[in-house]
Amino acid sequence: MTKRLLIMILCCTTLFDLSAQKRDQKLENILKDAVKDFRGDIGIHVQHFKKNKTASIQADSIFPTASLVKLPLLVGVFQKIDQGQLMLKTNYVYRTERTYSGSGLMQFFKDSVDVDLSTMISLMLSYSDNVASIWCQELAGGGLAINPLMEKLGLMNTKVNSRTVGREAAWQQYGWGETTPRDMVNLISLIRQGKVFDERLSEKMYRYLKNQYYNGRSLAQFPADIATASKTGSIDKARGEVVFVHAPSGDFAFSVLTKNNEDTQWTSANEAEVLTRKIAALLWNYFEPKNQYEAFDPVE
Repeated sequence: MTKRLLIMILCCTTLFDLSAQKRDQKLENILKDAVKDFRGDIGIHVQHFKKNKTASIQADSIFPTASLVKLPLLVGVFQKIDQGQLMLKTNYVYRTERTYSGSGLMQFFKDSVDVDLSTMISLMLSYSDNVASIWCQELAGGGLAINPLMEKLGLMNTKVNSRTVGREAAWQQYGWGETTPRDMVNLISLIRQGKVFDERLSEKMYRYLKNQYYNGRSLAQFPADIATASKTGSIDKARGEVVFVHAPSGDFAFSVLTKNNEDTQWTSANEAEVLTRKIAALLWNYFEPKNQYEAFDPVE
């Protein structure tokens, strides 16, 4: 075990010391009331760092990651950068046989276009690009390299399932990846706090997470001048989001994950997306009573 990895594990142990965190029962009750009529399964984890308080609903239940899996992929790529096996400036040649449907822009690239690793990471996180994400997963060494790394970070319930030997059954059940609301909050918090590999690499990862094209859910519920880092995920019967918020009264992070959703429509009126926006607004006004904010109607 390297000295750097040992330090990283010790830092993670300190971060996840639940005995040092206080439970915000009032907020939990508010959240339970807000989600009681949701037609599906929902998990929430909220952590306010200055207050050292948390609120949870099914925070350790397993949910599909959908595109939230791209956070573990990001960390997997940076493990290779930390080891000197990858560089952000390295160019790769895109081939059209990599075309994969779904979100993103790379599927429309012309054959033989050069693209560097930094651009691939940006597309993966900002536009949730599936082609770039699968490529990044390959470069990271796949799930067999990423999953042990998640365990070393203390994220025991976060796994990459797709294209990972031995996780075929999990892939059938959860899709590309699986995680919990608590794990997602802990992962983005580790990155923010400079506790993944080192502060230099953590800061670079965090900068990528601050550029979010899909800003119509939780991010739209905060004043536009508030800095955030986030990632969304969507499949037919599941929606998810993790957000780190730099609020005036102190940073907080939260994750809202759903599964078995009855409403599967792909519009902003999707029940899970409406509820996620409601929760984000609730959290902002709960933590920021002196900076109350009412979001504008969505711009279609």
